[in-house]
Amino acid sequence: MYDAINYIYIAVRQFPKSEKFCLAAEIKSQAIKIIRLIIAANKSRSKFVKLYEIDVELEILKLQTRMAMDLKFLPFNKYEILSRQLVEVGKMLGGWIKCQG
Repeated sequence: MYDAINYIYIAVRQFPKSEKFCLAAEIKSQAIKIIRLIIAANKSRSKFVKLYEIDVELEILKLQTRMAMDLKFLPFNKYEILSRQLVEVGKMLGGWIKCQG
C-alpha cells in the first residue's frame, strides 16, 4: 500500500487545478486512511472486522481512481499501474482475511 500511496501522490499532480482540492485530495486521503487501518489491524487482537473495513475502503479508492480516469484527470497508463497496485493490495488483504477466518 505504501508504494501505491507514493504513486498516487505522483499521479494526482497533473489533475486540473479545479480538482486538486476535490477528487485528488479525496484519493490521497482515502489512501492514507487505508494505510492507517492496515496499521491498526496489524496491532489489533481482533483483526477480522478491521480487515473487512480495509476491504471496503480499498473498493472506494478503486472507484475514485476509476472515476478520475473516466473523467480524463488520470491518464489510462497511470490508472493501469495504480489499478495493478491496488489489486495486489486486495490480494494480500484477501489472504490476510483467510488466515483470520
